[in-house]
Amino acid sequence: MTAGALLAAPALWVAYTWGSHALTLGCRWRGESTGRKIALTFDDGPDPETTPRVLDILAAADARASFFLVGERVAREPGLVRRIAETGHDLGNHSWSHRSLWLAGPRRTVDEVRRGHEAIAEAGGVPPRFFRPPWGMTNLVLFPVLHRLGTPCVFWTVQTEGQRPASAALQVERARRRATPGAILDLHDADGVPGAGRRLVEALPSMIDTLRGEGYTLAPLSDLL
Repeated sequence: MTAGALLAAPALWVAYTWGSHALTLGCRWRGESTGRKIALTFDDGPDPETTPRVLDILAAADARASFFLVGERVAREPGLVRRIAETGHDLGNHSWSHRSLWLAGPRRTVDEVRRGHEAIAEAGGVPPRFFRPPWGMTNLVLFPVLHRLGTPCVFWTVQTEGQRPASAALQVERARRRATPGAILDLHDADGVPGAGRRLVEALPSMIDTLRGEGYTLAPLSDLL
C-alpha cells in the first residue's frame, strides 16, 4: 500500500500509526532500576560543529554515551561517525532522513530504516546496535524490519529539550530532577529545534558533573541494557 493510499483512508492511517503503539511496550524505555547507572543518548547528528564538541566534552569527562545518527548526515560526515565508534560510544540508527514514520508508507519505512542502517555501518565500520524513531513515532511496518536487522527500538526516560527550546540551565535542572536509576536521557547534539546543538554543548559539562554528584554512573546503552 502506498503512503498516499494510507493518507486517503483515515481509519487505515490510524491503525497503521496509532495501532503500532501497543508494540512499543516491547521497546526499551529504561535500563534496570537496580544500581545507579544511567545513559546519555544523543539524537539528530552528526553535526560538523557541535558533535565534535560533544565528543571532546565526553572525552574530558571519561564518559561513554550512545549516538542515534541520521543517515543523510552520516553520508556527509563519515569521518565523524568513525570517530564516535573508535572512541567507544554506541552507534544507533535514527533513520535515513529523519522523516516522521507516521507520514511514511510501508516501502518508505523500510527504505528509511535500511538506508540509515547501511550508511552508519559503512561509515562507522560497525553496524548500529539500536534504533530510535524520529519524534518517537512508529508504524506497523517498523518492527519486523528492526527484528530482521537485530536493532531493538530504544526510546527514552527523560528528554531535557523537546520541540521547544530549553536553556542550558533548564536542561541541567531537568536532568537532575527527572533522572532515576536506569534512566535513558535523550539529548540533541544537532539541530532539530534551531540552536539545540549549541544549547546542549553549553549544558553538557554541568549536566555530567551534576548527575555524577547525584551518585550516577554514566554508561552507554550497550552496558545499561
